Amino acid sequence: MSGTVIHPSAVVEPGARLGVDVEIGPLCYVGSGVVLGDRVRLANQVSVIGDTAIGAGTQVQAFAALGGLPQDRKHKGGPSTLTVGENCDIRESVTMHRGTDYGRAATVVGNNGFFLAYSHVAHDCIVGDNVTLTHASTLGGHCEVGDGAIIGGHAAVHQFVRIGHHAFIAGMAAVVGDVIPYGMAMGDRARLRGFNIIGLKRAGMSRSELGTMRAAYRMLFSPEKTVAENAEEVRKAFADSAAVMDILDFLTSRGKRHFTVPALGDRGEDAGDGGD
Repeated sequence: MSGTVIHPSAVVEPGARLGVDVEIGPLCYVGSGVVLGDRVRLANQVSVIGDTAIGAGTQVQAFAALGGLPQDRKHKGGPSTLTVGENCDIRESVTMHRGTDYGRAATVVGNNGFFLAYSHVAHDCIVGDNVTLTHASTLGGHCEVGDGAIIGGHAAVHQFVRIGHHAFIAGMAAVVGDVIPYGMAMGDRARLRGFNIIGLKRAGMSRSELGTMRAAYRMLFSPEKTVAENAEEVRKAFADSAAVMDILDFLTSRGKRHFTVPALGDRGEDAGDGGD
């Protein structure tokens, strides 16, 4: 606990484990099963309870509540955990809940996440690295969010839905089906609008590769056949593209799933230019 500072009004229960240079501000509460890594900072009036571990360098702002019981009637009080990675920025009134005893029994949040005010990570979610949940966005239980994904303000992701890596979910979207990697989804109910082009460019994808991705997208969501049928043709036509194969693996790796697809007649020719 070398260099650790705990405000006199904070409560740190016996059994909590604190790393070096931890700061715990006024009126914070840290439960007995909590582990705070080196340089974690709890600003003020933060609650961290249950079997919750927060990685080194993570900053948590006022009124955030981490490690609470899952909001699920089927949970019977069995053991479960919340793990938050390193160097996350968790803003005001964010909530993250532990897993359920009938599900994964764990909620896991990766490194370098940015969770804006009032955003919510529900029980049993798996959230990757470098993910952004913007203001008041919500993940239902058992969701999976890939690395680098961005969830727009007030967007709601239905339970058990997967958001592919580097996908972009527009503000106010209601997402009830899996969103492919690099996909951009918007609306109620959300529809695919092509790729997150800006995100792809930031990831270093070349103009030629972007052209390949657009062509594969048009073929994949052609209305003449089912997505499953189109996927087989795409796999043959674009076998040399690792990015396209990545999308196909996402579509086919979990058996029967419900996917977010384009609106009828929208094949994405102009999509993706407004992503982030």
